[in-house]
Amino acid sequence: MTDWFWIRHGPTHEKNFVGWRDVPADLSDHALIDRVANFLPPNAVVVSSDLNRSVTTADVLTQGRARLGHEPDLREFNFGDWDGRHWADVAETDPQLSRDYWGKPGDVVAPNGESWNMAAARARPVVDRLGAQHSSIIAVAHFGIILTQVQRALGANAYNCLAHKIDNYSITHLREDNGHWQVECINHLP
Repeated sequence: MTDWFWIRHGPTHEKNFVGWRDVPADLSDHALIDRVANFLPPNAVVVSSDLNRSVTTADVLTQGRARLGHEPDLREFNFGDWDGRHWADVAETDPQLSRDYWGKPGDVVAPNGESWNMAAARARPVVDRLGAQHSSIIAVAHFGIILTQVQRALGANAYNCLAHKIDNYSITHLREDNGHWQVECINHLP
């Protein structure tokens, strides 16, 4: 059995698409960081994507826990040509594609980027490998990747998973036992 404690990285305050662009996280809310760190199991290992906002958030949450190497396959969705652009600009230049990307998530691909299903397939081997090696994992990652794991646990479609809010620093606790997943909580802020 493996308990996964998915944490969304600290806020970036970006107003544009942020996928694989490496932007910093604001780690100034020390009280919230301490509450999250104290809520998490002390014996869990900590892993993060390799993007700075996840790495630095994981670093402040580690607090004596074993730290694993960064996992590039836990990166946010690759928004391709949309990365760094404002949502309204993308909606204007790619109106149907941008609506379908969020309204029909699955196989719809961002220009020179990836789809929901591609990101989920990228993250799955990492989750399976680490889950086979550890019984309690704190994974600091991104909105999209966390929701792909919620989808896996719920067996729901991607569109319904997008209805879940994933706040910065929030905890999404999923449990896997011999291939059977269950959701303990989504978007919990202690």
